[in-house]
Amino acid sequence: MTDQPVPSTDDLIAQMGARMGALNERMGIELVECTPERIVATMPVEGNTQPYGLLHGGASVVLAETLGSIGSALHAHPDRIAVGVDINATHHRSEVDGVVTGVATPAHLGKASATWEVVISNAAGRRVCTARLTCALIPAEKLAR
Repeated sequence: MTDQPVPSTDDLIAQMGARMGALNERMGIELVECTPERIVATMPVEGNTQPYGLLHGGASVVLAETLGSIGSALHAHPDRIAVGVDINATHHRSEVDGVVTGVATPAHLGKASATWEVVISNAAGRRVCTARLTCALIPAEKLAR
C-alpha cells in the first residue's frame, strides 16, 4: 500500500469526469452532473444500436452501470471501493436516433453495499429503460496489493 494522499470528493468527481474509461468513450457517454445524490450522463443512440437500428439494450445497461458505479464510488470514498455485483434492466420502448439521458439516484446507501436506480429517457423525456445496480463496497486496502 502507498502513502499517497486520499483525493477529496470534489477531486474524485473531477477524476471520474476526466477519465470515463475506454468503453464509455467508445459509446460516447458524457457525464453531465455528478453529485453524491445524483449522477447524470448522456449517450448517443447512433453507434450504439443493434442490427435493426434500435438502441441496443446492452448499451443502456452500460450507461446504467457507469452511473451507478460512479455514485457507489462516491458513496464509498475514501476508505472503500465499489465493485458491481448485480444489475438488471427493463427496456420500456425503443429508440432509433438522438440522445438518451441516464439519471441515477440512490435506492440504498449502506456500509457494505449501495444500490442505485437508473432511469434512461429519450429527448422527449419518455422512459426508455429502468435499471438497478448494486455494488459491494469493499475496503480499499484489499485492492492495494
